[in-house]
Amino acid sequence: MTLVHPLRTLAASVFAVGFGAGVLGIAGTAGADPLPTFPQGGHALFIETDQSSGNEILAYTRGADGTVSLAGTYATGGDGASAVGATADPLASQGGLALVNGGRDLLAVNAGSDTVSLFVVQGTSLFLAQTISSGGEFPASIAADGSTVAVLNSGGAGAVAEFRLLGDHLFPLPDEVRSLGLANTNPPENHHGAGQVGFTPDGTHLVVTTKLSTNSYEVFSVSPSGNLGATPVVTASATALPFAFSFDAAGHLVGAEAATSTVSTYTVNPSGSLTLLGSVSDGATALCWITGVNGTFYGSNAGSGNVSSFSVNGSGAPVLNAAIAAVTHPGTTDSAASPDGRFLYVESGGSGAFDAFAVNANGSLSQIETVWNIPVGSEGIAVS
Repeated sequence: MTLVHPLRTLAASVFAVGFGAGVLGIAGTAGADPLPTFPQGGHALFIETDQSSGNEILAYTRGADGTVSLAGTYATGGDGASAVGATADPLASQGGLALVNGGRDLLAVNAGSDTVSLFVVQGTSLFLAQTISSGGEFPASIAADGSTVAVLNSGGAGAVAEFRLLGDHLFPLPDEVRSLGLANTNPPENHHGAGQVGFTPDGTHLVVTTKLSTNSYEVFSVSPSGNLGATPVVTASATALPFAFSFDAAGHLVGAEAATSTVSTYTVNPSGSLTLLGSVSDGATALCWITGVNGTFYGSNAGSGNVSSFSVNGSGAPVLNAAIAAVTHPGTTDSAASPDGRFLYVESGGSGAFDAFAVNANGSLSQIETVWNIPVGSEGIAVS
C-alpha cells in the first residue's frame, strides 16, 4: 500500500499558487513517489559532519541515562565547507543544524553547496525530502518560528533568506531576502562572517550577529505574517565579536561575545534596538557558543577546551556561576540540550569528539561519557 503524506496536497497547492518560482531541487515533485508518513517519538542526537567531500548527518540513539549509540549516517546531498582561518569550527556559527516543526523535520546547512537539506525525522531514521538553494552564499545558521524559517548566509555581503515550511518542504519567499551589507569573502573569514540567526521568543524580531565585521547585533522586525522589515536596527555589542545568543525566560537576549569570553544580556525593545543590562567574562578564551537549560547558560570556550556556566539575576544582568563548569577537549564548539533539560551535549569538533553531561538541579554538570571518532571539524548539533 502506498502511503500518502498528510500535508503533501497542501504543499503542492501552495507551490502551484505562487511559491514555486524560486524553488530548486525539491525531492518528491510530480511523477516521484510521495513522502512516507512517519510516526513520531524516540530520543535522538544528530551531528553534522560538514565535510567538503560530502556533508552527512550522524544519528545517535539517546538512552534514558543520557548515553548515546550510533544508529545511522545520512548524506545531505550537499557539501560542507570551512570559513577562512577556521580550525575547530568550519561553519564559525551557531545553529547550523536545527530540528523544526515540532521535531518532525531536521534542517542542515550545506555551506559548500549554498543549499539547505530537509530531512523528515522518524526517531533516529532520516528521510531526505529536499535540498534547496539557501538564497545566498555559505549558509551557516537556521532558525524557525512556526512555519517561518530563516537561513543566515554568512559569505560575501551576508544575507538572511526566509522560507515557508509546509508539508515537509521549504518554499522560498523571494521578497524576504535581506542583505546584511557586510564586506566579506566567500567563504568568509571565520571571525568576520555573520554568526547566528534567531527569532525572539515572541516571534516579533529576528536577530543576527555580525562578529568582527561590525561588532553588532542586527535586528529585523517580523510582522504577524512573517515578513521582515526592510532594514535592521543595529546595536553595537557591549564587547567585541558577538558570536551567538540565547534567550532567558523573560525574553532577554543572552549573547556570547568571544573576544573577551564575555556574556552580555540585553532587553530587545519593540523598536528592535537593544538595551544593555550587564556583562561578565569567564576569563577563558573564545567563548563563542551558548545554550540555555532551565535558567542556566552554558558557554563553550573553544580556546580553553571547557564549558562555563552563567545565570541571569532579577535585574536581567548575567552572573558567572562557574568559570569551569566542565572540562571538554581542545576545540570545544556548539552544544545542545535534551528537550527535558536533563542532559547537555557539547561538541569538540577540533578533537573529533563530543561529550554528554547530566544537568543537575543546581545547574552543575556531571560527565556521562565522551564519544570519539566523529570527523574532525564536525559542527552542528540537535537533540530530540
